[in-house]
Amino acid sequence: MNHCPSTLVAPVAARAPLSAPRHDPSRRRPPLNALRSALRALAVTLGCAGGMSLVALPVQAQTLRWAGAGDMQTADPHSQNEIVTNAMNGQVYERLVARDRNLNIVPSLATEWTQVKPTLWRVKLRQGVKFQDGTPFTADDVVFSVTRAKDVNSNISAYAQAVGTPRKVDDSTVEFQLEQVNPIFLQHLDLIFIMSKRWSEQHKVTRPQNYKDKDETYAATHSNGTGPYIMVDRQPGIRTSFKRNPNWWGKFEGNVQEAVFTPIANDSTRLAALVSGEVDVVLDPAPRDLNKLKQTSGVKVLEGPENRLIFIGMDQARDKLLYGKVPGDKNPFKDARVRQALYQAIDINAIKLKLMNGLSLPTGGLTPSPLGAYNDAQIEARLPYDVAAAKKLMADAGYANGFEVTLDCTNNRYINDEKICLALASMWAQLKVKVNVNAQPRTLMFPKLEKMDTSLYMFGWGGVITDAEVALTPLLRNRGEKGVGYYNFGNWKNDKFDALAASSSVEPDPKKREELVKSALREFKAQNHVIPLHRQMIPWAFRQNVTVQHRADNWFELRWVTVGGK
Repeated sequence: MNHCPSTLVAPVAARAPLSAPRHDPSRRRPPLNALRSALRALAVTLGCAGGMSLVALPVQAQTLRWAGAGDMQTADPHSQNEIVTNAMNGQVYERLVARDRNLNIVPSLATEWTQVKPTLWRVKLRQGVKFQDGTPFTADDVVFSVTRAKDVNSNISAYAQAVGTPRKVDDSTVEFQLEQVNPIFLQHLDLIFIMSKRWSEQHKVTRPQNYKDKDETYAATHSNGTGPYIMVDRQPGIRTSFKRNPNWWGKFEGNVQEAVFTPIANDSTRLAALVSGEVDVVLDPAPRDLNKLKQTSGVKVLEGPENRLIFIGMDQARDKLLYGKVPGDKNPFKDARVRQALYQAIDINAIKLKLMNGLSLPTGGLTPSPLGAYNDAQIEARLPYDVAAAKKLMADAGYANGFEVTLDCTNNRYINDEKICLALASMWAQLKVKVNVNAQPRTLMFPKLEKMDTSLYMFGWGGVITDAEVALTPLLRNRGEKGVGYYNFGNWKNDKFDALAASSSVEPDPKKREELVKSALREFKAQNHVIPLHRQMIPWAFRQNVTVQHRADNWFELRWVTVGGK
């Protein structure tokens, strides 16, 4: 997958200090307060009153302030699995292996690893590492963390199951006994954060937070990792503050000593905060603002493709929709003709040009990266946009007069997520399908989806791994045990696909595995169990005095950031 240039560096720009935050409990979100007069005027013009308050920090070259549309979901590193949460937790917690600037696997808490047998791996641990509370890092913490990550409350249980059963050999050695061969063992190992067993027992958080049931635990707002930064303050929905870990074992390549993340839901408010210098980095500027930002003095924009697929899922299990009005009280999504009709009624190029400002790559593929399908043109091809054909499919299925359904989507997770859903509603109206868009923050929407409380939804899937396995097992397969199909919120069942995908997960021969993966994806694609939309591009906007590392997994690494030059 082609990737954009890695860094941009420019001279220092001055900025004014921020005011202290004020929180009005009567409001859903705290207001943006005490910006300098010019920013106030801009905020009024743009309708920015609903933005988040910013944080008072001393003006210094090594303090970074960054913002995004939504907050991390939890500080528990095993509870949820989405990029904003993972990247924030990744400043504090570490994994046994890590990714370098080019996404290659490199040592982290593990210094070396050996595949002793096809189903046995031996991992040597880095010695002299301590957690932030001073507790030594040992093999006990690895065994505990992998076991914890397998819990039913964990959103990464499928990945933890894939690395097998960990066994302590000695304080600095762990063996992983697998039930079956895992061709991407190290890539799965890179998805499991290591926690302190002692700290978890002390604070009664030996199990992950049950996020979908709104469980409140100590680990949800506190952390204790081995990583480069320490989380010093966590106020959900308001701010999260970090400081450099003076005892970190690794090497800092940037100069950030302190950092504050502020969620700012309103696009215009985020833009105003960046332009005024109130924040240094915005990770998700609105596509419509990019041309303006590129022409703004003191601001730089960096763009590149993300390993992430945006798609539509449908309930294909229930006989009656939870949220809809359908003639005969049926579930139209159980009919493949209806699924195809919705697919072919989508003008994906209009979405790309009018909503995404060109920042999307339309696809018919099913993996976060085309590399997952081995760049197979047939798998990547979309069905043609053809409203007439879509209407005929609806009529053939007995829905010439359409039906009514609710489309669930986030409004602060993916680029233009709510706007895309509204556009889809308009396009599907041509089929006489009345779509009620239910757009909510991801802190509300994701637990809803995890409870299978949906009839039709938009979702995204991606991250650092380009291999198809990262989508096949947790996302596309039939729902089963040990995290298999956990994110199959439409509860579709396709036994032929499931068998092919299961075989590909344990096939060690690269050529045989490629054929299994392609066969599985072709079978899934033929049934249109989901409707792929596009792979989104990721723009970051930042002040000229900031150097950042842009990666295809959209991971923001504080230890690589420089403010004002080294």
